[in-house]
Amino acid sequence: MKIINLIPAVLLPLICACSFRGGEGRVFEVQPGVTVYEPEDYDASQHSPSPIFIEELQPSGREATSVSDIRPRFSSAFGKNSVSIDVGDADLYGGGEVRSDLRRNGDSQTLWNTENPTGLLDNGKRMYQSHPWVLGVRKDGSAFGIIADNTWRSKLSLRGRVRFKSEGPAFRVVIIEKDSPQEVLGTLAELSGKMQLPPLWALGYQQCRFSYYPQERVAGLADTLREHRIPCDVIWMDIHYMDKYKIFTFDPSYFPDPKGLNDYLHKQNFKSVYMIDPGVKAEEGYFVNEQGLECDCFVRDATGGIYSGKVWPGECHFPDFTSPDVCSWWSGLYKDFMATGIDGVWNDMNEPSVFVDFGGTMPDDNVHRGGVNGLPEATHLRYHNIYGYLMVKASREGIMAANPHKRPFVLSRANFLGGQRYAASWTGDNFSDYSQMKEAVPMCINIGLSGQPFIGPDLGGFMRDCTPELMRHWMASGIFFPFARNHASVETINQEPWAFDVQTEDICRTAIERRYRLLPYYYTLFEEASRTGYPVMRPLFWSDSKDRSLRAEQQAYLIGNDLLVIPRWSESPVLPKDGWNLFSMEEQDDGYQSYLALRQGAALPTVKVFQNTVEYNTDSLTVLVNTGRDGKAVGYLYEDDGDGYGYLSGDFARYRIEVGTTLGTVTLNLVQMEGNRLKDKRFLRIGYVCDDGIIYSPWAEGTSVSMPEPQSPKTALNAENLEFVYLKNGSLSKKQTKMELILSNIVN
Repeated sequence: MKIINLIPAVLLPLICACSFRGGEGRVFEVQPGVTVYEPEDYDASQHSPSPIFIEELQPSGREATSVSDIRPRFSSAFGKNSVSIDVGDADLYGGGEVRSDLRRNGDSQTLWNTENPTGLLDNGKRMYQSHPWVLGVRKDGSAFGIIADNTWRSKLSLRGRVRFKSEGPAFRVVIIEKDSPQEVLGTLAELSGKMQLPPLWALGYQQCRFSYYPQERVAGLADTLREHRIPCDVIWMDIHYMDKYKIFTFDPSYFPDPKGLNDYLHKQNFKSVYMIDPGVKAEEGYFVNEQGLECDCFVRDATGGIYSGKVWPGECHFPDFTSPDVCSWWSGLYKDFMATGIDGVWNDMNEPSVFVDFGGTMPDDNVHRGGVNGLPEATHLRYHNIYGYLMVKASREGIMAANPHKRPFVLSRANFLGGQRYAASWTGDNFSDYSQMKEAVPMCINIGLSGQPFIGPDLGGFMRDCTPELMRHWMASGIFFPFARNHASVETINQEPWAFDVQTEDICRTAIERRYRLLPYYYTLFEEASRTGYPVMRPLFWSDSKDRSLRAEQQAYLIGNDLLVIPRWSESPVLPKDGWNLFSMEEQDDGYQSYLALRQGAALPTVKVFQNTVEYNTDSLTVLVNTGRDGKAVGYLYEDDGDGYGYLSGDFARYRIEVGTTLGTVTLNLVQMEGNRLKDKRFLRIGYVCDDGIIYSPWAEGTSVSMPEPQSPKTALNAENLEFVYLKNGSLSKKQTKMELILSNIVN
């Protein structure tokens, strides 16, 4: 009997309409350790130019000696193109923004940028950003990266193997093979680009709400922050500053004098960031809509008409950012807008989000005309995932043209792999609850491991009323994220640091002051990220990729290589076995501040508390020192003007902090390695971390300071030394510990 006779007749039309094919086509090496695999039926016009790579990938001319042992297997069935990669028992990370554990093995997600309020849609497996990228770390600590060069709607599965399944044409895969996760992330940055050095003010604490209005309330908020001595650098304006939610306008009643408001904020040493959405209100006489219609700048539907969809202003048209003419027009809109004294721009709703029931975005068959960098005309199914990416690129270019002597700052909700070149990101709308506070740690680490160093959640939570207890814990643990902004929705209670009670205000102030004391270290890390692509916020296994016990730890995290943060709400965190010592930045423990540990052999630069980065300086520098067994410690310090582009022509200084111990004397030297920037006068002191707290040397003017070596032992990092606050049944409860942590003080 023929096999086909065994198949039910009802299935024959479906099977006949499907094709099953696969196979590997061209394979070539781009550079040692980087190999491109193309399927047999690969059509470059369906994917090129790639938004992921800063340059088109070209064969190196060498034989592909670096071909990986994790070779992709391409296939096509039922109209879907897939690639499957056997990665053995490697630990898997990345995938960008997703609600998941840090270690992604067994997980899956949809790569389709989607407005996902509170992360509940698809259980957080389809979020605002898409990163077709996986980082793998093997038993021996060696690592690999997998890039699916594909913008079309896809699914990523990490169940047993790595599998990308796309609704678009067959796509190529790039495999990076290196000896460590650091080398893989560095190579990813070489290929996909690096974050540009942001202005220093963007690293400060930031206060936001949906929304602060009218403008008198904004000015009053600035006054209150200064009166309460809450260090802060930025106040954010959500959509209520606009006239009927029309972008590039100001409400004549609520914000009659935006320049006057921004001038007032600047006098108080604040910067302002204003929101701009992509939806242009389809209103006759509205200048942005009229200009867009005149230059044929809006996305069209499948019939050739201008697409219209509802967002905050009502019916809206959407700029087609695949067109260079549209990008040029859009960029030009920022000139007059920024002239009011606006410092940064917030591009929201750019998945793009549309208030409709079917998927919350444009129809798949909408048409984009193309042209940017040679992009062809294609449907929204191809360009949806990079709509926000292209928008922030055009916004950034417009801001740079409007303020050519200042570094731009753009924050984006939607983005794509490679989009770190144009904007910082936050994780979108979240809940004010303990679970999402804790989930923010692995989410932001995985985004960092996907090439985006500048990331953070809404501190305190965006939706639902925050409680005093939750705000205390969230601020004390979240203030260390690369992007630190308190943000709440319009229907919720106020959640500024002073909005609850004096105790909550004091705890929040202490946490924020910690960040400002650490600004020299943070700015040095951001400059490093702009050169290397390394994340600022890192998993514990970054410190030792061979220690498999650290691979799944997702409560404690690293800031750079030298600072380890352990939130007070952690439950049985897995900590490094040795090489770290505890220290505190306060005289007394308020029971909420995160535990901090300094790596042995590290020298970490700190300053006194400043209320903002306008006042910030490193004239008096305290270097926290944790000498290794050899009596030595090393650290780094980067300095420049904090804004502008003088650093590109040498107006910067990169120092190596060298600490040595000889004959019972600890000596610190600040050695300028690079740059032409000189400092007229500086005072240094050593803060020696030990069991008696932090013992300080006398202040010394110049680039060198010494002190007798303290004989007290150091408080080794050990979970048994710590008192955690465990989350049980939605509430927090104390756990007593065997030993009391010895705290110390950094004296201003």
